[in-house]
Amino acid sequence: MLQVLMRNWWAIAIRGVAAVVFGLIAILFPGITIGAFILLFAAYAFIDGVFAIIAGIRAAEHHERWLPLALEGLIDIAAAIVVVLWPELTLVVLGYVVAAWAVISGAALLAAAMHLRRLRGDWLLVVNGIVSLLLGAVLFLAPFAGAVLLAWWIGAYALIFGVLLLAVAFQFRRLHRLEANSNAATRRDLGSGPGSPTFL
Repeated sequence: MLQVLMRNWWAIAIRGVAAVVFGLIAILFPGITIGAFILLFAAYAFIDGVFAIIAGIRAAEHHERWLPLALEGLIDIAAAIVVVLWPELTLVVLGYVVAAWAVISGAALLAAAMHLRRLRGDWLLVVNGIVSLLLGAVLFLAPFAGAVLLAWWIGAYALIFGVLLLAVAFQFRRLHRLEANSNAATRRDLGSGPGSPTFL
């Protein structure tokens, strides 16, 4: 899975950017109507899910562990579909839907982090998973929060989640470049071995 994530760091970065944009909108415009907020959340969850599934497919193609990524993506898309098909959801029900989505996504991120526990940047995935679980717990414990408070909670979560994802993405990008440079150096060393031609 590590190799796949390193090669597809850009997909993680896109997920981070989408989360940051969603979080900023939710925080800066908490008074938007519940219908607009539902559509905004659905768009974010769908984009996040698509890119999580892309990473899962790439992992499967390389015969690596793909289930946590694919599961997270499917949960994201399922949450988006639920809130789009039932736009008349009350604020309480929406809170429960988002809570369930956050808890399952957090568990998937923690599973991925455990699989990558030898990676120096895996703690970022752990923090991401914990943040998701905390949001889910808050929403389950306070389902009757007002629309503005709900928007702030979800917005703050998305903002933190997005920043951490961007940090993970650039960590994978750095590791990918280091690996590419290392492979290139190895090929050069092999090419300049005792049996290779030399040019004056």
